[in-house]
Amino acid sequence: MADTPRTATPPARIPGATGPQMRRRAAALAVAGKKDDAPTSARAAGHGGSSNTMMRLYTDEAPGLKIDPVIVLSLAVVFIFSVVSLHLLSKAVRIFTK
Repeated sequence: MADTPRTATPPARIPGATGPQMRRRAAALAVAGKKDDAPTSARAAGHGGSSNTMMRLYTDEAPGLKIDPVIVLSLAVVFIFSVVSLHLLSKAVRIFTK
């Protein structure tokens, strides 16, 4: 039993990791050929590197509500406009009620 080669174990499950991240990690381990060594980078460790950034919000595989960035920008401008107009309206009401 001591001479039998070790079988390849599947990579450990990373909490919150998606399928592509797990496949990348498994592929990196297979290419490196070092199954027992510690990973040398965050990407090799399965953290995803730059693939888990803000750009993922605009892909088809991102979960949740899909809103166009133009709509978000226009809603933000409308909100700022409403705050400024309410501020000016309160100043005008204060001036005319004296």
